[in-house]
Amino acid sequence: MEHEQPDQAPPEPPAEPKKRVLVLPVLVSSPADVTRLLHETEQIDEALMQLSLRGGGTEIKLPKTSRFMDMVIEQNGINLLKPEDRQLLKQFLTLVKDKAPRLHISFGADPAPAFMDKLMTWLRQEISPFVLVTVGLQPNIGAGCIVRSINKQFDFSLGKSISQKRELLMNKLNAAQAQESQPQPQPAA
Repeated sequence: MEHEQPDQAPPEPPAEPKKRVLVLPVLVSSPADVTRLLHETEQIDEALMQLSLRGGGTEIKLPKTSRFMDMVIEQNGINLLKPEDRQLLKQFLTLVKDKAPRLHISFGADPAPAFMDKLMTWLRQEISPFVLVTVGLQPNIGAGCIVRSINKQFDFSLGKSISQKRELLMNKLNAAQAQESQPQPQPAA
């Protein structure tokens, strides 16, 4: 018995609409930045809703967007005049605020902005594209940093490194002291 080949392939299921994936600019790095962006989006949404309720006949002053909002808009191709784009942005920022991985990094002094840009770029590539970082200061660290997540802490400070190598350091110091206390041969006169 021969199998009949159908003349046409079965119809393909309709394609699902492509979901837009939004990204965070590197400069948007802390939970406070995301909260400010969310608040700013809500203010813009409220102002545009008031304008539509008034029928557009009266002028309404839209809130000025921040530098961070301008970066988010540009990087994601968002049009804040479209309600669906504003809704998408609010959902995205709410999700990031509630679910993004968070790190707290303490330094001995304020880190340079160029260093933080490099650090955030690396963290977003290696950890998560949505990781948020809170920077703290602990002057007693001296050099290095301490990194905390929800359930782990990593001490990369100079003090920790020295205390871990205390025995080696003491041996070197004792050897140097012993060599220093040895009588030095006097050159013949």
